[in-house]
Amino acid sequence: MARAAGQNVRMRDDFRGLTGPEKAAAFLLSLTEEYSMKVFEKMTEDEILELSQTMANLGKLSSNVVEKIFVDFADQMSSTGSLVGSIDSTERLLRNVLGGEKVGMIMEEIRGPAGRTMWDKLGNVSEEVLASYLKNEYPQTVSVVLSKIKSDHAARVLTHLPENFAMEVINRMLKLEAVQKEVLEDVERTLREEFMTTLARTNRRDSHELMAEIFNSMDRTKEAKFMELLEERNKDSAEKIRSLMFTFEDLLHVDPAGIQLILRNIEKEKLPIAMKGASDAIKDLFFSNMSERASKIMKEDMASMGPVRIKDVEEAQQHIVSVAKGLADKNEIVISEGGGEDELVY
Repeated sequence: MARAAGQNVRMRDDFRGLTGPEKAAAFLLSLTEEYSMKVFEKMTEDEILELSQTMANLGKLSSNVVEKIFVDFADQMSSTGSLVGSIDSTERLLRNVLGGEKVGMIMEEIRGPAGRTMWDKLGNVSEEVLASYLKNEYPQTVSVVLSKIKSDHAARVLTHLPENFAMEVINRMLKLEAVQKEVLEDVERTLREEFMTTLARTNRRDSHELMAEIFNSMDRTKEAKFMELLEERNKDSAEKIRSLMFTFEDLLHVDPAGIQLILRNIEKEKLPIAMKGASDAIKDLFFSNMSERASKIMKEDMASMGPVRIKDVEEAQQHIVSVAKGLADKNEIVISEGGGEDELVY
């Protein structure tokens, strides 16, 4: 007598022998129809076809194997299912849900300084940055802004404003009466649309720029090692980071006035150490921007110094690079790219 179909199917009890698709098929078969349908809705036609064929040929699985499939799934989720929230991931998610303009407004708000109200946010902006913006506004407007932020912060902002302008603001604040709601809203709107938007865009940093700064802070041996490893994995990123990095040799692109300003701002004892490991071109650049007497003393110091550790040379050179970058950030010196629009003509 023939057996009913399926009665002679052997029970499978080997979890390790299951393929990935078989585990997925068993997992979905264990779910209710409601939840398995939700998973299927996220799949492509090819994926559904492969999984359906696997289900049809799966056969019988012991309860022990099914339990192991669920445990394996839970283990994988706990080890790889962590979430990393970031500015970029938030923006990507919002762009899938909201319009571009609205996303832009939200992201500018996020990237800007922390704070529930506009005045809270201004309290988290450095006095130098806030003063730099306010000095171009009307004294009456500035008086309203300073009256709304904390007094100690307002005091520090005042000290960074031009003296005559600051006195005008103080006089306006002394005469300031209750500000109409419409005026206050207008000031807030201006701050949000002009100042905060610009500040948020300024605060947005490219990941390659950040890595270039990190690489700049490493000693040359470690930097070369990491750069070599990065080139093996992602050559394009390595090249972009290298182009953004500012090295001691890049000082060749600073004009004579800039070199003299650097010389006035560095720790004097660092220079002879930095010069010990410098190229002839860099040495000539610095010596030519020093007086004959200072240049002679520097060369004598270098000669009497004897051998110097590479680590000390790199630290001294990094100090000079940091000073140069700080001056460049404040637009006190220009570091050209060695050609193009930034090239200097004498």
